[in-house]
Amino acid sequence: MSFIRKNIQVNEIKLSYLEWNPEANENKKPPLLLLHGLADLALVWTSLGEYLSDRYHIVAPDMRGHGESTKPESGYSFEEAISDLEALMEHLNWESADILGHSWTGKLACIWARQHPERFRSTILVDPIFITKMPGILKLSFPILFKTLETLKGMGPFANFEEAETLARQLGKYEGWSDLQKSVFEGSMEQKPDGQWGSKFTIPARNEIFNEVMDVAGLTEEIKVPALFVQSEKGVNRMEWQMKPYKQYLKNLKIAKVPGNHWAFLVEPEAFNKTVGDFLVSS
Repeated sequence: MSFIRKNIQVNEIKLSYLEWNPEANENKKPPLLLLHGLADLALVWTSLGEYLSDRYHIVAPDMRGHGESTKPESGYSFEEAISDLEALMEHLNWESADILGHSWTGKLACIWARQHPERFRSTILVDPIFITKMPGILKLSFPILFKTLETLKGMGPFANFEEAETLARQLGKYEGWSDLQKSVFEGSMEQKPDGQWGSKFTIPARNEIFNEVMDVAGLTEEIKVPALFVQSEKGVNRMEWQMKPYKQYLKNLKIAKVPGNHWAFLVEPEAFNKTVGDFLVSS
């Protein structure tokens, strides 16, 4: 089943989201909320949404500053992002859901579960980043990170669409250049008023989200929500010291290893989808 796109007004912004199986609300199928990572958009969940759409009522928003949602000049704290998601769940009449977060929103999911565990039937953390509060001195490295982090290399600007696509094909995120990856890339780009091309993700969102990720700890107390950590073979979290906070604070934790990189759902979608589906059945 294909998704449909919808928009709602929340917290003075437009929040755009994809929805699979909207009639499932009437049939009481379990709700599943899919949250994308930094500089991505809801389209990255196309394969997973199709895979699970016959069993779940699925919604995947473009987070503020991303995709088709509003891109304010400020307002990218975890608190504001969680407020958007709370409003979205109220709109959907969801009391709780299985909630999946990738990368930056993996950290957001931990903060949200700590604050409002009643919202979570379970949580799925897909290769989350910077779960601890980071030393302030690291902010001096932001200009370098903005140029070197793969997730941000595709922001542009580019002289034309072809130049943007040439770079994208070199990124691990688009390794293999499948139809899925091509559609995600095309959906993430736009032509700017000056005629150049670039990402729909904005610089104000990038700057403020990075500050927030560095300044706020994701895990500070025990969380008893059933949790799956999806550990990618070539992802960010490969060392034991990186896994330690999750093992310490998530008291109902399963860890599943999958092939692929930080974007396993794009480069190895079949294995990724099965891993998530199996966990949801068992949780």
